[in-house]
Amino acid sequence: MQTLYAMDTMEQGTVKPGTATSLLNEKLDQTSQIFTYLLFSVARIAQYAETDAQVRASKHLPSAEDLAVNTKIAGNDFVFQVLGDKGFQVNLDSWKLRRLEDQELIRKLYNQLVESDIYKAYIAEPGRDKAKEKQIIEYIYKEILEKSEAFRQHMEDSFIHWGDDEEMMTILVGNFFSKPQLFNFLQLISREKLEYAKELLLTVLDKKEYTLELIKPKLQNWDPERIAAVDMLLMEMGVCEFLYFPTIPTKVTINEYIDLAKAYSTPQSGQFVNGILDNILKDLVQENLIQKTDRNKK
Repeated sequence: MQTLYAMDTMEQGTVKPGTATSLLNEKLDQTSQIFTYLLFSVARIAQYAETDAQVRASKHLPSAEDLAVNTKIAGNDFVFQVLGDKGFQVNLDSWKLRRLEDQELIRKLYNQLVESDIYKAYIAEPGRDKAKEKQIIEYIYKEILEKSEAFRQHMEDSFIHWGDDEEMMTILVGNFFSKPQLFNFLQLISREKLEYAKELLLTVLDKKEYTLELIKPKLQNWDPERIAAVDMLLMEMGVCEFLYFPTIPTKVTINEYIDLAKAYSTPQSGQFVNGILDNILKDLVQENLIQKTDRNKK
């Protein structure tokens, strides 16, 4: 969707062959950068326990409390798993993500973590329970980073596409915490999904004239020029999935584009896109143009 929108805003005659797939790959890289940096930030907050211990112990007259800073979280299993991943390190180095770190912000977020009851319970428990190791890292992300206006501003300042990807990052990071062993930092999107994205992108561009012929008559009193550009793109994508992607059920297509319209367009867009796509689908079914197959059958 973002790539198609970018293509629509380009001046005619400036688009070269391969531009669409290059833009798509660029956007996927941007998403990977943000994902990598978010996990890096979680790890850095956990690691700050060691920095805090060193700073407080080096005071001229350290108190007993200064000398007893608990550094358990710095050795958290999830932190070690992330930092020890070769793909993760390649991403940090190739995109120079370490230079984005705001150490003062990390310190403040760490201090906020230290004051929380869940952290106090975590360090009070002896040994390392796998579930608790995961729980405290999830807490850092969901309750410290996601709810910090300062951190969100930092992300917005550091990544121009943060606003587009923020909601998706919650899903991606959540999936990582659930099954970290399944993630490949060098290929965040599976080959199957990447091929699907490229195929859908090129199909929408290739079939644009035809899909608009199907969409425009359904707009009735709506002026196509005044309809939100994102809504038009989502409808074009939906029609293409109806016609040219036989393994995707029509109900899944409609629900997906309703959600995208709600997330990225106007408050009324979900209902609008739903109505138009449903109307078009009825005509296509009547004309026997919808041919769907079970993706599980070989």
